[in-house]
Amino acid sequence: MALNEGQEEIHVLMVTLTAQGHLNPMLRLAKRLVDEGLHVTLATTQFGCHRILKAVTTTTTTTDATNFMSGIRLLSFPDGFNLDYDRGANLDHYMESLAKAGPLNLSNLIKQHYHRTKLSCIISNPFVSWAVDAALENGIPCAMLWIQPCSLYAIYYRFYKLNQFPTTLISNMIIELPGLPLLHTEDLPSFLLPSNSFGGVFKLLSDMFETIKKYKWVLANSFFELEKEAIESMTELCPIRPVGPLVPPLLLDQHQSLDVGIEMEKPDETSLDWLNKQRPHSVIYVSFGSLAVLSAKTMEAIATALKNTKHPFLWVVKTAGQLPLGFEEETKTQGLIIPWSLQTKVLAHPSIACFITHCGWNSMLEALVAGVPMIAYPQWSDQPTNAKLVVDVFKVGLKLKAVPNGVISNEDIEECITQMLSGPDFEGFKKNAAVLKQAACEAVTSGGSSERNIRLFVNEIARRS
Repeated sequence: MALNEGQEEIHVLMVTLTAQGHLNPMLRLAKRLVDEGLHVTLATTQFGCHRILKAVTTTTTTTDATNFMSGIRLLSFPDGFNLDYDRGANLDHYMESLAKAGPLNLSNLIKQHYHRTKLSCIISNPFVSWAVDAALENGIPCAMLWIQPCSLYAIYYRFYKLNQFPTTLISNMIIELPGLPLLHTEDLPSFLLPSNSFGGVFKLLSDMFETIKKYKWVLANSFFELEKEAIESMTELCPIRPVGPLVPPLLLDQHQSLDVGIEMEKPDETSLDWLNKQRPHSVIYVSFGSLAVLSAKTMEAIATALKNTKHPFLWVVKTAGQLPLGFEEETKTQGLIIPWSLQTKVLAHPSIACFITHCGWNSMLEALVAGVPMIAYPQWSDQPTNAKLVVDVFKVGLKLKAVPNGVISNEDIEECITQMLSGPDFEGFKKNAAVLKQAACEAVTSGGSSERNIRLFVNEIARRS
């Protein structure tokens, strides 16, 4: 449904940080809204804007980049720090400072750029939840794009808002929540555990859920058929409306559609030629995202397992020095090691058999939509819960078991690979992955569950304009 000719223009402002897992889902939602006839602007910090323009290799030097990508305009606001400040060195301090400066700076941006044009809606994500205050100050309804599974939304809501958790979470405790599988303590998001070292993120999420009713809409990068029970469990509490999967069109069989995603790191393109030379469903793809830093013992266990299985492998390793001495030379005829991959094209390649992953939600969604079974090795944040979904809800993979010192063994990795590629559940994993792939494609086509939710959202904005 596109807006009718002659209908009043609808302007939407999206606010996000530029971590790739935050930015790309927002950009893909922006593209869908542009396709519906809306005018969309992305707002981020001046530092983030600098990163984006550098990543898209544009020569534009202004922080107001008109139509920087597929009809999406780019604006920026100050975050209170110099461009050369290391924002990742003390993330808690940075996020706390941004939460204080952000609402005023965003409000100033709104007053500057929308004093003659009516702004119909602001869309933020959970990590810039302060944007809702700037929206309400200017009389603008606000939506949130939830960038983790709907299951995590349900867990956090019941933890922060309803206090449906024990006072103290201890190991081996079992948590029973509506719409979710039985969760052990190890399955919970790391920010809820006593061992959490990111107090700023815990407070950010706490503050957001305390004021969740300020949002007119909560949208989600998921689809109804994937998380039906979790979504329905929130209907009477604080509904969440899935509009995804917000993944590259290539994975959804929309080959003619333009992907507006941004790669913040330069991918290695030679891997596709290497994959073309491998047999169908033979390659083990290994990637743990851009943030995970694995111990030397863990890297050695993975390397030993890959070598022992004798299957071809494609392994994303940002720094070759992290690998065991001699491993790359020993396996040069078996596998390929690259610093960063074109993950969409890798997962869609017919030679890929399974994906060993940290279970970041964007990577998981891409694998689900590509129909690729997974071996889960979660690290932090939402990843432990995502791994639980892989095994017990989506039923498309296995989870590696960490021994008491937290390190996985090469024997367990080898066993998981064997089970994934030739074990008794091998056909079941493939079948379940194929079913979810089909469901994802149907969700975003005309009349699909996510497409209907986007149309409903656009209609509701239009009625308020």
